[in-house]
Order: sequence, then structure tokens, then C-alpha cells
Amino acid sequence: MEKVVLAYSGGLDTSFCAVYLSKVKQLEVHAVMVNLGGFSEEEIKKTEERAYQLGVKSFHVIDDAENYYEKCIKYLIFGNVLKNNTYPLSVSSERVFQATAIADYAKKIGAKAIAHGSTGAGNDQVRFDSIFQILLPEVEIITPIRDLKLSRNEEIDFLKENGFEINFEKSQYSINKGLWGTSVGGKETLTSNLSLPETAYPTQISKTEPEEMSITFEKGEIKDVNGEKFSKPIEAIQKIQEIAQTFGIGRDTHVGDTIIGIKGRVSFEAAAPLIILKAHHLLEKHTLTKNQLLIKDQLSISYGNYLHDGLVLDPVMKDFEALFESSQKTVNGTVKILLKPYHFSLIGIESPNDLMSSDFGSYGEMNKTWTESDVKGFSKIYSNALSIYHQVNNKN
Repeated sequence: MEKVVLAYSGGLDTSFCAVYLSKVKQLEVHAVMVNLGGFSEEEIKKTEERAYQLGVKSFHVIDDAENYYEKCIKYLIFGNVLKNNTYPLSVSSERVFQATAIADYAKKIGAKAIAHGSTGAGNDQVRFDSIFQILLPEVEIITPIRDLKLSRNEEIDFLKENGFEINFEKSQYSINKGLWGTSVGGKETLTSNLSLPETAYPTQISKTEPEEMSITFEKGEIKDVNGEKFSKPIEAIQKIQEIAQTFGIGRDTHVGDTIIGIKGRVSFEAAAPLIILKAHHLLEKHTLTKNQLLIKDQLSISYGNYLHDGLVLDPVMKDFEALFESSQKTVNGTVKILLKPYHFSLIGIESPNDLMSSDFGSYGEMNKTWTESDVKGFSKIYSNALSIYHQVNNKN
């Protein structure tokens, strides 16, 4: 039987693919799950058991979380990247790194085909296909859900007909769990006016009393959470998520333009990413210059768009990342955050690099480095160009 490597998550789509590829297409299915830090050992074990029940020949887990952080999440934090000022690119950023790891594995075992469970109406199909075509141009790409144009109910019916029972109520929602947030799609996200029910979110609220949190950054990277030091930023991210997700923080719905040209909605819960990005951005406001902040804001939009569109292998991404990394030299300090149900607020920062130093003056109160005559002269020169413009054109 011909080998096919299946990008496998254990969800409805990839469960359908595992059965369809082995039973209908008569292929030797090698399921590969790429863990980028969003799955526990228990979850991985259950996913493996399920994969073998569905008839795969082998199940392999690739732990690529450290690489994902170093080559992606770190720069999302440095750039304060939020797609359309809303979405932390939870799934978008994961897919290209999962595809890269799967392509490497397919090459290793000599597979002539790679399969994934993307539909024909979303972004993931382009992200997976593009990476596979760049890294393994000679390998066949098989996409059962896309090719057969299946609905989720049709997938469920197929699995039932082949003797496989799953939690059908839960399968009404497509859930993609990852280190940088969990996306949730369902019938409500296919509309423009409905929101997900509370029960659709993977994490339910269990904390209602306000709670303070502190995050310490060194050169833009997280080193400490609530006084607990972490040698690996991934562990710090997981700690923040563990604390904050129980407040129901980080829930929202993103509306954006897909790679294939249509509008789309996806809901998500991303407590840690949103808290980290906002805390990091606040620290930057205190420690970077006006022009550093301006340039970074402009580049962050492009960086997020290119990553969203699966262009992680474009050399320009390294150019963006070089600037982001260079900007983090003075981003040091501790940010305090107040956590509440469904909401968080930034209290303030402490930093040895704080440019809002009282040594030079207090905004609206007192100056220590200029005189009133200095300001008069500065204001006259500052307004000179516009003054000339208006005087000339008022005559006409």
C-alpha cells in the first residue's frame, strides 16, 4: 500500500480523513500530530488511541514547541501583533509550522503523498498546500474534505456508517487548541450577527474575584510571572494561561479577509496571548522612543498579514524580525495586571529603562530641562511651515 502522511489533530475532519484514506482510498495512513505546546500528555495519549481505533498504520508526535516559540511567537510578542487589532493569530501562525514539520517527516519516511483535513473555504488549505509545494514539490497533496465538498454532518454520517462513534454534540464546533490561543468555529461564526454560546468555549469560568498578576520582561521576553522565574518562555506563557483562562478572559470573534478572497469569522479564547501582548506593548510605550513605536506599529501590520497568509518562508519576514529583535534591548521591567471575569486592565509598570522619568519633568506639572522662552521659540519654528502655507493660500 502506498504511504500517505496525514496531518492529524484528532478532530472531526482528520478523523474522517483517517478512515476515508485507509478504507476507501486503500492507503497506508501514517498520522502525524505536531504539538506546538497546546496539548498535555494525557490529551496526546487519547488522540493516539483514537487514531489507531480509526485504522492508521502509525501515529507519530512531533514536539516542535520550542522551535515555534523561537521562530514565531517571540516575534509576535516583540511586534505586538494582533490581526485587525483583534486576533492574536493563534491558528494562523501554527499551521505553517505544523506543515513544515509534517513535510520533514514525510521526507524522512519516504511518503509519496501528504493529506490534510482542510475544507475548500478557509485559509488552512492554502497554508498547508503552499508549504508542501515549496518544501516537497514532487509529493501529491490529498484533501478529502475539500475534494468531496463535505459538511460536518456528512462527515459524522460517514463515521457512523463505518462504525465509529464520537461526541456528536461537541463536534458541532471546530476547536483548534494551541499554545497561542484556541479557535472555535461553529454555526454561529458562519453568520454576521450571532455569538457563540458559553458552553462552546473549551474553558468555563471558575473565578469571579479580582486578582492581580505581574509579568516581568527582559529584552522583550517573559522571565517571571507573579515572582516565579521561568527559564523557558513557553512555560511562562502556559502559566499565564492557566491563571487567566479561568476568568473567561481573551474571548472574542475575529472578522477578516481570507486568503481566498471572502470574509470570514472565527471565535477564540486566548487569555495569555492578549494579556502578554497588551502588557508588552505598555512596557514598550514607556521604554521605546516615539519613532521606534511608530515604525514598529507600521511593520507589525504587514508582519501579521504575511504570517496570516502563510508567507512565513518569504525572506522579508527575517527582515521584519531583525528590526523587532533590535528594538527589544531596553524593553525591561515588570507590568502589573488586574484580572476580572471577562476582562483585564493594565495597572502600570516598573522599569529601569522607563523614559517617563521624573528627573526630566512631569507631564502637565513641571519641567526641568527647558525654559518658557525655549518653548516659545520651539513652537514658532515648529508651526512655521504650516503658517506659511495658510498665509499664502488665504491670500488666494
